[in-house]
Amino acid sequence: MSRCLRCVVSGRVQGVWFRASTQQRATQLGISGSARNLPDGKVEVIACGEIRALEELRDWLWQGPEHARVDDVCCEPLVIERPARFTTG
Repeated sequence: MSRCLRCVVSGRVQGVWFRASTQQRATQLGISGSARNLPDGKVEVIACGEIRALEELRDWLWQGPEHARVDDVCCEPLVIERPARFTTG
């Protein structure tokens, strides 16, 4: 069963390769969607895929890449048409 989530990640998550690392991990998990910087310093992740893969990505978002410091990850279900791939913007 496929679902979509919108997650907002806060902490030191901009300027530490968070979006690119999220794209790499999501692609490995077969997840499509996007990651983008928000004006308030957070990163928004839209992720669509199988429930287990989304759970793995959500757990990974709490860690992030090596130089990130994640303070919070807030995810909510999202009803959208599944994107074809994962992008950063």
